[in-house]
Amino acid sequence: MTEIAEQVPDYPFTNPAALEPPPEWAELRERCPVAPIRLASGDRALLLTRYDDVKQVLSDPRFTRQLDAPDAARVTANESGGVFGSGGTSMTGDEHRAWRQLVGKAFTAKRVMAMQPRIEAMAERLVERMTAGGAPAGLVAALGFPLPVWAICDLLGVPDSDRDRFAYWSDTMLSMTRFTQDEIDAAQDEFRAYLVALVEAKRAAPGDDLISELLSMVEGLDGRLTEELMLGTAKGLLVAGHETTANMIGKMVAMLLADRARWEALLADRALIRPAVEEALRFDANPGFGMPRYLSEEVEVGGEKLPAGTTVICSMASANRDERQFEGADRMRLDRSPNPHVAFGVGPHSCLGQALARTELQTVLKVLLDRLPTLELAVPAGQLARREGLVVGGLEEVPVRW
Repeated sequence: MTEIAEQVPDYPFTNPAALEPPPEWAELRERCPVAPIRLASGDRALLLTRYDDVKQVLSDPRFTRQLDAPDAARVTANESGGVFGSGGTSMTGDEHRAWRQLVGKAFTAKRVMAMQPRIEAMAERLVERMTAGGAPAGLVAALGFPLPVWAICDLLGVPDSDRDRFAYWSDTMLSMTRFTQDEIDAAQDEFRAYLVALVEAKRAAPGDDLISELLSMVEGLDGRLTEELMLGTAKGLLVAGHETTANMIGKMVAMLLADRARWEALLADRALIRPAVEEALRFDANPGFGMPRYLSEEVEVGGEKLPAGTTVICSMASANRDERQFEGADRMRLDRSPNPHVAFGVGPHSCLGQALARTELQTVLKVLLDRLPTLELAVPAGQLARREGLVVGGLEEVPVRW
């Protein structure tokens, strides 16, 4: 191994603590914003850490989601084909735009807004159940994961009796090092079989849910949506629609409780709830892997010409702490406005479910402030443990008391 090769850092980086960013982000933003890295697979890629570069790449159609190209870097030695290839995310160009337009018609803000009272009622029930069990309690297990699973399943029309099955399926699909390829393959086969059966049930008895609406588009008069693509869409929404929000609930509450002044400010002024959620999304130091892109032709990024065949990883979390874009980027300011963070991505592949995620995060925060104003961490923030081995970041648990 050459000296140059030895200097290429392994990625993802290690956080010094669960709520603290890896020091490499700031170092690379300053001196090497387009940095070579070594992935878990052993393959090389380039890491983008500055806001403008990340935004440029995520908005540029020449950077594609076609990560199955022969010269594309593999994220892990055993690619799972999970979150980076689910739903319509691997499509590009006109094909992706057509898919996005169709699914967007079904996944409307109006549909999400109509869910808000039900989301709040479920959050209330989950908090009541948690408090009935006594303190200390695990916020992630009691509220963080159950609520988003309930919400996405409610949206898609998944029966209540089946909702507990999604956590394992989701974790295996998002695995980098946590599960073996055999475990991943078995879980995906089981998940697909479940979805096929669910779709057949919806075909026989359609309901007022997203899967029934997507099903109505399948192989219509203009062939708008194939059944295979519809299954991939449902799979992607079921996984991405709950896992990232579930993790974010725990991280958001932990960040707000880590500094008591933040929680007190919210108690004093509920108008801060909305901007506080946006600032938590921006300030998140543990978001996971980032967003990979494959370069189909030569493009200049950050003053460097990148050849066709390059794989880049966009670190939205590092971009969200770029001092060139955000004044006082290393401070969590609950009233930050404007706050043009890129936590949900940007451009044609930005998160389709961001309206639902925002609704859930704002609702959870409101319910906790109303019901548990004395809420506090039951352990020092520095002792919180990160979830390891997945492409999304999170906390294993957030112990709380009140």
